[in-house]
Amino acid sequence: MDARAYHQYKPIAFEAVRESFERLRAAHDLVLVEGAGSPAEVNLRDRDIANMGFALPYRVPVLLVADIDRGGVFAHLTGTLACLSPEEQALVRGFVINRFRGDVSLLTPGLDWLQQRTAKPTLAVLPYLHGLHLDAEDAVDAQQAEAAHGPRLVVAVPVFPRISNHTDFDALRAHPQVDLRFVGPGQALPACDLIVLPGSKNTLADLRWLREQGHEAAIARHLRYGGKLIGICGGFQMLGRALHDSLGLEGPAGSQAAGLGLLDMTTTLAADKQLRRVQGRLASLSGADEAPAAVQGYEIHLGVSQGPALQQPAAWLQPVGEEALAPRPDGALSPDGQVLGSYVHGLFDDPQAQAALLRWAGLRDAAAVDLAALREASLDRLADVLEEHLDADTLWRLAAGTPRSG
Repeated sequence: MDARAYHQYKPIAFEAVRESFERLRAAHDLVLVEGAGSPAEVNLRDRDIANMGFALPYRVPVLLVADIDRGGVFAHLTGTLACLSPEEQALVRGFVINRFRGDVSLLTPGLDWLQQRTAKPTLAVLPYLHGLHLDAEDAVDAQQAEAAHGPRLVVAVPVFPRISNHTDFDALRAHPQVDLRFVGPGQALPACDLIVLPGSKNTLADLRWLREQGHEAAIARHLRYGGKLIGICGGFQMLGRALHDSLGLEGPAGSQAAGLGLLDMTTTLAADKQLRRVQGRLASLSGADEAPAAVQGYEIHLGVSQGPALQQPAAWLQPVGEEALAPRPDGALSPDGQVLGSYVHGLFDDPQAQAALLRWAGLRDAAAVDLAALREASLDRLADVLEEHLDADTLWRLAAGTPRSG
C-alpha cells in the first residue's frame, strides 16, 4: 500500500490491534504498549492506531520518552504535550529522557523547569550507552562496529526500497573485520569483496529498481574482477533467469521479468507462503575437505525456484524440531563458485556459517562473531542501566499494579 491507501486502511487494522490487546490482557498481568512514530502527528490523529488513538479508548497510562542526544529535548516534550488534547494529556504520567551524555546535575535546572511547566515528573534520565548491539526495527541501522587492526572485507548491500529482514546484516555490521556499506538510492556500488542482495517485500519491483540504479552492470563488473555475490530470499530469486507472477501477487497477473541470469533457474511466485525455522549445514564452499559449517535461520517467502542450478545447493536443511527428516537442499552455488543464493534469513547469524562465508568471500583468518551472545549481553547491560535509573515499583504503580516482592 502507498501512504494514502494505508491511512484509509487503518480503521480495519485497528480491529486486529484491539483483538490482540484483548487476548493479551486476558492472559497476562501486564501488557506494555509501544508507540510508533510520534503521538504529536496531528495530521494523522483521526486514524491513529499506535499512539494516543489506542491509549485513549483503553485509558492506558503513557510515558513519553525523548532522545536528548538529538537535541531539543525540552522542546520535544513540551511541544508533544501541547499537541495533545486535554484528555490525552491527562494520560501522560511522566517523562523519560534517554541517551544523556555528561554530568546529570547540569540537567537538573531543566528538569525542574519541565516539571513546573507541565506538572509532570521526569522519572529517569538514562545514560548514553556505547557499543550496544540491538536489533533495529523498521529502519536500516548503518552503525558500524569498532574496526579491528589488519585486513577488512568490504561488503556492499543495495538497500531496496522494499527491503525486508534487514537484520540479516546485523552480524556483519557487528563484525570488526567487515566494512559493511549500505548503498542507498542514487549511490553507486563501491569497489568491494562481496555484494549481498537482500530480501524484498516485492521482488519484481525491487529488481526493476536495481536495474534503474545501474547496479546490474556494476554486479557484472564486480564478478568479472573476481568478486563474490550472495542473494538472500528475494535477492536469491533475482539471480535466476526469470521471475513469473502468474497470480498477480506483486503486480498485474501474468507479469514476469528477466532475472540477472547468474544462476540457471526460474522462480514462480505462489500463493502459499513458506514459513519455517530451519537448521543444517552449508555446502562446502572452498572445494576442500573442510568440516561443514552449521547454519540456522528461517524462511519466509512466496516463490518456488526450479532449475539445474539447484542441483548444486548452498546448504542442506531440516525444519527445527524435525531432525528425523532427511535434510533437503536449499539455494544454489554457481559452478565457478562466485555466486551463492539461499532462502535462509539469518544466514550470517551462526558463527560457523558466518566465518565460512567470510572466508569464501576472501577474508582469511575470519573471526567468528556470536551475534546471539552480543545481543544477550547488550540486553543485560541495558536492563542493568534501566534497573539503576528507572524505579520499577513506580512503573508498576503507574500501570495500576502492585510492587513485586523480592
